[in-house]
Amino acid sequence: MATSSSSVSLKLLIDTNNQKVLFAEAGKDFIDFLFTLLSLPVGTLIRLLSTKGMVGSLGKLYSSFENLSDTYIQPNFNKDTLLKPSSPLGSPMTLLSLENDTSSGRKLYVCYQRHVVADSPLAVCPHCRSKTSEVVTYMGSADPQVGSSGEGGFVKGVVTYMVMDDLEVKPMSTISSITMLNKFNVKEVGAVEERTVSLEMDQGLKLLHASLQSKSVLTKVFLGNAGA
Repeated sequence: MATSSSSVSLKLLIDTNNQKVLFAEAGKDFIDFLFTLLSLPVGTLIRLLSTKGMVGSLGKLYSSFENLSDTYIQPNFNKDTLLKPSSPLGSPMTLLSLENDTSSGRKLYVCYQRHVVADSPLAVCPHCRSKTSEVVTYMGSADPQVGSSGEGGFVKGVVTYMVMDDLEVKPMSTISSITMLNKFNVKEVGAVEERTVSLEMDQGLKLLHASLQSKSVLTKVFLGNAGA
């Protein structure tokens, strides 16, 4: 997954007449990034409130992952990890994989007998009464279980995915592309622009924000359409 010093690219298909993103073609990195949003506590909120009651597009994102065939899911990955997330102590950093990863390499402290772990070197172990002065490095939880393909993340990388403006995700195909163009009543091929964009940390934060309040997320983030 990309860090703040790199980016994830995707191809937008834009209706230039209406200045609207019809859909995007994206690879594994971007889809894994989108589905990572579901590992936030918001995933639990969506389940409690129901997807239909959600404002914005996260409800649609939740449903698309729920409905995604197991054919496209890593063989050892349990979908309930995202659909019914828990937040145990020591859970991985989940606020955008594009942000600075402050959890990896985070310092923790243990007492000399390693009874307890603390955030501070000044804490006192209740068992041996010594300070937690020995430094250990917190590596964070591993990526979702790696399948036989050797890939981490949530989805397989041999597939190109279609991402709708409201973040609905589907496997990409020529037929699905034509169907979408017909659905949006695009009659002039010349009015459709292909544009490759990069999602960096700033855009990732905007995407998260927009997904909570809009059903035209890609248009709002990449075309700057405030009314989307």
